[in-house]
Amino acid sequence: MSLTAGFLFSCSGYYRYDHGYQPDFPRIEDFAGTIVHPQAWPEDLDYAGTRVVVIGSGATAVTLIPSMARGSGPGAAEHVTMLQRSPTYIVALPAKNPLVNLARRILPTTWSGPVVKWFNALLTQGSYQFSQRFPRLTRRAIRALVKAQLPKGYEVDTHFKPRYDPWDQRLCLVPDGDLFKAIKRGDASVATDHVETFTETGIRLESGTELPADVVVTATGLELLFIGGIEASVDGEPVDLPDKLTYKGMMLEDVPNLAIAIGYTNASWTLKCDLTCQYVTRLLNHMHETGLRQCTPENHDASVTAEPLLGLSSGYVTRSQDRFPKQGSRFPWQVKQSYLADHRALKRSGIHDEAMQFSNPAPDRETASA
Repeated sequence: MSLTAGFLFSCSGYYRYDHGYQPDFPRIEDFAGTIVHPQAWPEDLDYAGTRVVVIGSGATAVTLIPSMARGSGPGAAEHVTMLQRSPTYIVALPAKNPLVNLARRILPTTWSGPVVKWFNALLTQGSYQFSQRFPRLTRRAIRALVKAQLPKGYEVDTHFKPRYDPWDQRLCLVPDGDLFKAIKRGDASVATDHVETFTETGIRLESGTELPADVVVTATGLELLFIGGIEASVDGEPVDLPDKLTYKGMMLEDVPNLAIAIGYTNASWTLKCDLTCQYVTRLLNHMHETGLRQCTPENHDASVTAEPLLGLSSGYVTRSQDRFPKQGSRFPWQVKQSYLADHRALKRSGIHDEAMQFSNPAPDRETASA
C-alpha cells in the first residue's frame, strides 16, 4: 500500500517502540528465572511473592518499582531491588498539585485551563533555569529533599548522588515520593554496582555481592528512531539526516512540506507539540490562501554551526545522536527548550522569515480544466 499527500506531519516522536536498548549481559542465558523488558511486558506475568531485580534507574524503573513493591498488598513482590550503575536525580512531587486544584475550583473553565498550563510551564522552566545557573545549590537542595524521605542513616551519597549536574540528564519524578516510601518500608532497596555476570539464581555484581532473583526486569533504556524510521528522500535523493539542521525544532533544512512534532526534554512534551500543531495549521492555511504548495526551510547563513539536537548526556541520547539531525547555533535553527521562547517564535511571530521559502504555485483552476 502507498499513500500520497501534499504535506507530511510526523507525530511519531523520537523513541523506537518495537524494542528498547538491551545490553549484552554475560551469561544471561544461564538465568533460570524470568527476564522481562518493559517494552514487551507479558500480560500473564505473575510476580506475586517473588524476588525482583529491576536493572536501571530511569523513569521506567522508578515507576515500576513502587508499583511492584506494594507492601503486603495483593500481587506484590516479596522484594524489589533497583540495580543501577550510577545514581540518577529523583525528585518527589505531589501526585495532585494543590495549587492547580485550587485554580480549577475558583476559576471558570475558560480561565483555569490557561492558568494551569502557564503555571506548570513557568514552574518547570523556572526550575530548569535555576538548575542551570546554580547547579551546586540545586544539587544540595535535591539531596536534602531525598535524605528527608529515606530511613535515618541511609547511604544517600552512594545511591542518590549523581556524578553530573541537574538537567544534564532528565530528572525523574516520583509521585508522592512512592519510591522512597517503598524503600523506607523495606519493600524495595537500591544496589549501585556493575553486573559481573548472571547466574542461575540471580546476578553477581563486580563487588562480589549476589542479588538473588526470580524475575529480572531490564529497564536498561530506550533507543531513538527519528520520524518513525521513514527513509526520506527529496526528488529521488536520500535525505542525510545527520547533515540537516532543524528549523524551529519542527522542520528539516531543505526538506519541503515535512513537519515533525518533538517535545521538550525539560518540560511537558505536549507544550511544544501544541505550539507546533498551531504553527503547522497557520502554515497550511497560508499556503492554501496564497495558492502556494511548497514550503522549505533553507539555511543561507554560513556562520551557523551544527550542534547536537538534544542537549542531554543520557546514554540513549548519545548512542543515537549520530543518526539524528542537528540544531544550529542561532535562531531559527536553534532549539531553545523554552516554552516562552517558542511561544513567541511559533505563535506570536509571523511565518515569513529569511529561512522559510514558499514556492510551487497551484495551476489556475480554469486553465487546468480547459
